[in-house]
Amino acid sequence: MGQILQGSARTTEAVRRAIQHSQESLRVLAKRHGVNQKTVAKWSKRCAAPTLRG
Repeated sequence: MGQILQGSARTTEAVRRAIQHSQESLRVLAKRHGVNQKTVAKWSKRCAAPTLRG
């Protein structure tokens, strides 16, 4: 079963997890994952809260 993304979403759960656990610079991560540095900054600050699946 694949992951369903919102229409304009550029990051998957795996990309967000990689950003949160990385020690690399915002510029390097943004280039690697094809997203804006602002997006990388946002996801690197967020804590990895468990998701509820029903």
